[in-house]
Amino acid sequence: SVVYFMGYTLNMLTLLALTLSVGIVIDDAIVVLENIYRFIEEKRYSPREAVFAATKEIGLAVMTITMSLVAVFLPIAFMQGIVGQFMKSFGVTMASAILLSLFVSFTMAPMLASRWLKKAAAKNGNGANGVTPDEETSPEIIAAEHARAASKKRGAYHVVESGYLALLRFSLAHRWLVVLTAVLLLASVPLQFKYVAKDFVPDDDQSEFQMQVRAPEGTSMEATQLLAARIARDIRQLNGVSYTIATTADTEQHVPNLASIYVHMTEINQRSFSQVQLIDFVRKNVVPRYSAENLRVSIKAIDPIAGNSTDPGLYVVGGPDMNKLKEYAGKLMDRLKKVPGAVDVDSSLITGKPQYGVTINRDKADELGVSVNDIATSIRLLLAGNKVSDYNEGGEQYEVHVRALADSRNNLDLMEMVTLPSITGKAVPLRDVVRFTEGTGPAQINRLSRAREVTISANMAANASLQALIDALDDEAKSLNMGPEYKTMLVGKSKEMARTLQAFLAVFLMSFVIAYLVIAAQFESWLHPITVLLALPLTLPFALISLFIFNQSLNVFSILGMLVLFAVVKKNAILQIDHTIRLRAAGMSRYDAMIAANTDRLRPILMTTVAFVAGMFPLLLSSGAGAAINKTISSVVIGGQTLSLLLTLIATPVAYSLFDDLSNVFRKTKAPAA
Repeated sequence: SVVYFMGYTLNMLTLLALTLSVGIVIDDAIVVLENIYRFIEEKRYSPREAVFAATKEIGLAVMTITMSLVAVFLPIAFMQGIVGQFMKSFGVTMASAILLSLFVSFTMAPMLASRWLKKAAAKNGNGANGVTPDEETSPEIIAAEHARAASKKRGAYHVVESGYLALLRFSLAHRWLVVLTAVLLLASVPLQFKYVAKDFVPDDDQSEFQMQVRAPEGTSMEATQLLAARIARDIRQLNGVSYTIATTADTEQHVPNLASIYVHMTEINQRSFSQVQLIDFVRKNVVPRYSAENLRVSIKAIDPIAGNSTDPGLYVVGGPDMNKLKEYAGKLMDRLKKVPGAVDVDSSLITGKPQYGVTINRDKADELGVSVNDIATSIRLLLAGNKVSDYNEGGEQYEVHVRALADSRNNLDLMEMVTLPSITGKAVPLRDVVRFTEGTGPAQINRLSRAREVTISANMAANASLQALIDALDDEAKSLNMGPEYKTMLVGKSKEMARTLQAFLAVFLMSFVIAYLVIAAQFESWLHPITVLLALPLTLPFALISLFIFNQSLNVFSILGMLVLFAVVKKNAILQIDHTIRLRAAGMSRYDAMIAANTDRLRPILMTTVAFVAGMFPLLLSSGAGAAINKTISSVVIGGQTLSLLLTLIATPVAYSLFDDLSNVFRKTKAPAA
């Protein structure tokens, strides 16, 4: 209903949000149900009494978890740039689903628990071991409860719990070892960032790709059409190709020697090779057949965000001198070709286009009474044409342009015979006042901020890093020592990637601040939220390790997976710290409270973790269009959560004890002297 109300559709991102939320929305219900079961089993409450008591005890922590999760996902809806427009529906859908889970966990889940769960056999009377509910929080009663938990004394869980408690006691006795491990892991992050592949979006097999072919300058449209048809025919004959569409001069400039070939493949389940493999085969086996044609070829897959775009622009160098720009562009391209994975390296500077230079003999023109404006106007009319009227037919309006026929305007002898008016009243041949010089020049001069510019472009092979290409271009640009009048900048996908990383950084900061305030309000402390949020950076090294394990890149969707990972890990820390504070308020010592709290919360943490990771496996094992995005997100979540779980379960209580010591020292220093 929220998707409908907001005007969104069931698309790739909203469906992805709903899929990811499946593993998250049940977490609140699991935590509430497990606590109800614990009250029935350990405190000997009836199911109805346990529902009220257990929900009351865990309610504030569950609400804090939900609000902190919303604080992670809702800021995504306010991201800037192209990706922000896509991610808006994702963030709103996730936040709405999480808020709905809070309602379900406080209503339906307790109601069903009161009906379906069975009352435990009473010992020593009724109620909580024969005591009144007011006594249930005393240290003695809590210790007795932990000695009676029958479900925790059998099966694999008993082994897990025993091992965890032994490791927790060891860690609390050797806190420096945990701190050292955490510091070393965080120190490895810059090194991992350096070597992990970075891209804008993952390579997704959409069963289609685009090929752009530029014939030598001066090639006619008819010849280009014939060439494109031959290449399309060769590609169509390859196994796995369904059909091709070849077009010529379909750009805004209607370049006659530029052709585009769209290739549609059979579905993924109907072929034994990937889209990337076919593109690589075309690049290595089909294109070389036309090496004698001196073609400039670019082949790229159609990604889900950029769409059917063939512009692989990465880098721009701009300045006043075209010769200098040509020199700089050549050196940048040479460096780019040395980067592993860079293919189809090219630039927008296309030279060799046949042209005639026009030089006006101004003295002769003045002597014959011919104005320079008349010369320029006549040449422009003959070659470029001039609009003379509009033509209406069938409700459509067409502009009518007049210019010389192709045979005439391409014949220099005929052009020179054109006569010009003069103030003397005599017709003057064009050859008397103009000299034509045959030569070549650039096919097009592009400008950026009124300055001439050259765009460096490249495509990437499988598993290549876009950031590696950008870093190589930046290093080469610095080594060229260009003057202050020459500028470089990112364009296209590389520019959008940098903008997206900045937007995600803003989302991380916003989420961190909002989550801190929410947790601080619950704990009524400015210190404990830091203990909870310290678990987040500890998951980052494991998230990056997961990218290496599953052969993924750091891109828009893997960063999105890290946000999901942070949300889940933060939930675990809240459960640990909240229960520890409650037990200490009941009179337990700090050490006993940490052991008891982590014992109580281990089972719901493991249950929610297993449920969430299990919910990610269908994404990891998915195939077909969009599978690359699913695998990128799920690999980060599954690997990061699985690898970091034990460390965060240990590091959070250790951090709590260290910060508690720090707060005690601070209180002593501020205490007035007796």
